[in-house]
Amino acid sequence: MATQRFTKHSGAVLGVAVNMAEVLSADAILILLDGSTDWKRLRSETKETKTPILVAADTAEDLEGASEFNLIPLVLNKEKAPLLERLQHALLEAATDELIRTNGDVIAIYSGFQQGRMDSISHLQLDERMRRLTVRDLQRLESSVPLKTIKAVVDLAVQIGREGREGKAVGTLFVVGHSRRVMEHCNDGGLDPFRGANRKARNLYDRRVQEDVKEIAQMDGAFVVNSDGNIERSRQMLEVAHQDLTMSKGLGARHWAAAAISAKTKAVAVVVSQSTGTVRLYQNGELVMRIEPMDKAVKWQEFNYEPPAPTPEA
Repeated sequence: MATQRFTKHSGAVLGVAVNMAEVLSADAILILLDGSTDWKRLRSETKETKTPILVAADTAEDLEGASEFNLIPLVLNKEKAPLLERLQHALLEAATDELIRTNGDVIAIYSGFQQGRMDSISHLQLDERMRRLTVRDLQRLESSVPLKTIKAVVDLAVQIGREGREGKAVGTLFVVGHSRRVMEHCNDGGLDPFRGANRKARNLYDRRVQEDVKEIAQMDGAFVVNSDGNIERSRQMLEVAHQDLTMSKGLGARHWAAAAISAKTKAVAVVVSQSTGTVRLYQNGELVMRIEPMDKAVKWQEFNYEPPAPTPEA
């Protein structure tokens, strides 16, 4: 189990975060951890605040004992993921569990520069970071397809929209759930690398499969995903009429196909826009969710430091 030391420095940073939360009437203080820590000491440093304290780490093991000190644990399952992806996922989990408002304010503490050291504080205004993403939307989607599967597909779609592949922007389409009905409206668009593969080699919860999907997403065609998160087909051309649909201007054939297949079946369609990286979800022929690529254009750079020139001696 990973551990993160709680030091005097950690206490000082947390004290600043508590003051910020009080001044801004924040919904919560989110502490993004690199492992387990001293929960009793962390709680003692925040005992004066009524602001909920959320503690997020990659595994349930890392968070053992946190709830005993009235800390709210969030399991991320995002080991080795970039910092901003972990932070975004923590916010999504908190919003899904209705721990924070999707238009609220959160004070976040995390290791921005040195792993294992709480050295950064951010004031996050969620109306800017979770546009049109609401708990009501997620709950509505769960009634058709398991929320766990939808979230796995959305996470992967956001990665594709943000990262592209080999320096190039990538757009793609996932059709999730009710795969037998969906396949009635599909034609092969080319060689399908997933055809004939065993179930393990097609499951989106496997990171190796996710990497395979990112490669295949560069080719034309949709991914058909069943309710358990297994890819039934890739590179599928959707054949479904969309005369009765109304769409926003500027959206291309991929979005029309997504809306149409979700209207024809009970599936949920997840589209990654190649031009912007925006992820859109369609259900019953309508746009129900839009997620902007919050990490796009954010680049971590090493600090360049040049010492001042020595002062000439008098």
